[in-house]
Amino acid sequence: MKFTELNLEDSVLDALDAMNFKECTPVQEQTIPVILEGRDLIGVAQTGTGKTAAYLLPVINQLSKGGYPADAINCVIMAPTRELAQQIDQQMEGFSYFMPVSSVAIYGGNDGIRFEQEKKGLTLGADVVIATPGRLISHLSLGYVDLSKVSFFILDEADRMLDMGFSDDIMQIVKYLPKERQTIMFSATMPAKIQQLAKTILNDPAEVKIAVSKPADKIIQAAYVCYEGQKLNIIQNLFKEQKPERVIIFASSKLKVKEVAKALKRLNLNVGEMHSDLDQSQRDEIMHEFRNGRISMLVATDIVARGIDIDDIRLVINYDVPHDNEDYVHRIGRTARANNDGCAITFVSETEQTRFKQIENFLGKEIYKLPLPPEVGEAPVYAPHENNRNKSGRGKRGWKKRSFNNRRPQKKGGNKQ
Repeated sequence: MKFTELNLEDSVLDALDAMNFKECTPVQEQTIPVILEGRDLIGVAQTGTGKTAAYLLPVINQLSKGGYPADAINCVIMAPTRELAQQIDQQMEGFSYFMPVSSVAIYGGNDGIRFEQEKKGLTLGADVVIATPGRLISHLSLGYVDLSKVSFFILDEADRMLDMGFSDDIMQIVKYLPKERQTIMFSATMPAKIQQLAKTILNDPAEVKIAVSKPADKIIQAAYVCYEGQKLNIIQNLFKEQKPERVIIFASSKLKVKEVAKALKRLNLNVGEMHSDLDQSQRDEIMHEFRNGRISMLVATDIVARGIDIDDIRLVINYDVPHDNEDYVHRIGRTARANNDGCAITFVSETEQTRFKQIENFLGKEIYKLPLPPEVGEAPVYAPHENNRNKSGRGKRGWKKRSFNNRRPQKKGGNKQ
């Protein structure tokens, strides 16, 4: 479907034409008409499906028609990370170019000058406020933010916000909003906690579910079946003769990110790390260095998989097998963007074989298993069903011997990102 077939104002269509947006993605085709009708909506769609435009376009469309209070905040968009808030703000600027719709981005990790600029935008009543939960609450607690006239409340990547511990913050923000409003929620997954949040803050919502898309065909996917203790040696071998350039290594927890980054630095590799223990200024500095090429390899948690938009990533390495299919797609989707080619390599230890087989089943194909370099040693047999049956007992002890720095895997709680 073309955007011209939707019930959008000419000024919105002019902006889309200027940005060379012609065809709707499936999520845009299914959600824009529902939002234009004024219904609450819950959309299940992954990053990269065009969901930002799916909610921005109808909201901008309605605001551009007038009838909303002047000098008041009419829309609040919540995002889990500063990086995503910035991306939404950039798209907002493009889509609203031909319309008198104002916006301000509110996110943490800035100096006092930025805070004052945010305060000015909030007190003057920007039409659209794009914010991370903690930063918006900081402003709300100071008493000068009026959300009583908000007509649109949007939660982007709601599952990620809950994973990062923002549930109480979201409910606190909801208390400042009028009951008569349109609420729109997007989430990559639909666990029980998201369903409960939807029941609490949405009113008879329409539901749109877009199936997780497969990775782009131009991504070369491969895997090393290995023991946990061989993973670092494989990386060392990969870059023995060719220096790494534009590489992201994903690990399952911030503890693992710190350990891997430290070990790679000992190998004299030019490494940065990205996880939630860093404050925003540190994260900004690392991303700036990575974009400029002064850092050639970034070790990160999944927070980067959904929040960073860099087009020329050459290689993605999954140091650990992702926990679910969506995370795998998000991670390797960092490469082969903007018509570039890219490669994704996953390290599969004995205990991860069953999970990796589930990813292969989802993809509908077997991912090519690369032979281990001779100097790395013998590889375990790829037998996911057998390993699944042997998860308890002596298999655990053998894994401990070969594990990274001989540490046990972390128990759940507090170390996800």
